[in-house]
Amino acid sequence: MFGLDLSFVSWDIISKFVLKGFVFSLQLTVIATVGGILLGTLLALMRLSGSKMLALPATVYVNGMRSVPLVMVILWFFLLVPSGFFALIPGGANNRAEISAIITFIAFEAAYFSEIMRAGIQSISRGQVGAGMALGMTYGQNMRLIVLPQAFRNMLPVLLTQTIILFQDTSLVYAIGAYDLLKGLTTAGKIYGRPEEAYLLAALIYFVVCFGLSYLVRKLQNKIAIIR
Repeated sequence: MFGLDLSFVSWDIISKFVLKGFVFSLQLTVIATVGGILLGTLLALMRLSGSKMLALPATVYVNGMRSVPLVMVILWFFLLVPSGFFALIPGGANNRAEISAIITFIAFEAAYFSEIMRAGIQSISRGQVGAGMALGMTYGQNMRLIVLPQAFRNMLPVLLTQTIILFQDTSLVYAIGAYDLLKGLTTAGKIYGRPEEAYLLAALIYFVVCFGLSYLVRKLQNKIAIIR
C-alpha cells in the first residue's frame, strides 16, 4: 500500500530499537514532570509571596523560559555547558545527551507548571487562607495544609495535559543524539532502508499513547467536576 512494507513493523524491530528509546522517553517524561512540578510550585510561591526580591527573579525566569523554544534550550545546554560538569554526575560523561535532556526539560517545564500552579493557588478562596491565619497558622502551614492540596486537585487535569505535551516534546532530544523513541525508530529505518515506515510507526505510537492518556484525563476531569 503506497509502496510501504508493513512487514517492517515486527517484534524484532520493537525489541531491538523501540523499547529502549520508549523507556527513556517515559523516564524523561516522569522525571521532568515531577521535577517541573516541584520547581514550578516553588516559583509560583515566590511570585505570590509579595516580596519583590523573590517575585522578580521568579517572574524573569518564567517569562524568559516561556519565550524561548525548547529545542534551543536543549541545544544551548548541551553545547555550552563544559564537559567537566557532566563528569561530576555519576555516569554523566557517557550519557551527556540524556543528562542534558533531563536537566533542560525540568528547567523548561517548570516555567509552565509554575503558571498552572499559580492559577490553581489563586483559585482557592481567600477566605480559607484567612481562616487558617485566624487559627494561628503560618504562611507555610497555610500553603502546605490548606491551599496546595486543593490547588493540586483543581489543577490535576491541566497538569496531566501538560505532561502529555511533555511526552510529545521528548522527541526533540533527537537533536542532541539522545536515544529516545524517535531516535530508535529512525535508526531502525536507516538500517533496514525503511525510513517512511519507521516515521509512520513513531507517529502511531505517539498517537496511541497521547490519545489514551487524553481519554483518561477527560474521565478524571469529569470525576473531579462531579466532586465539586
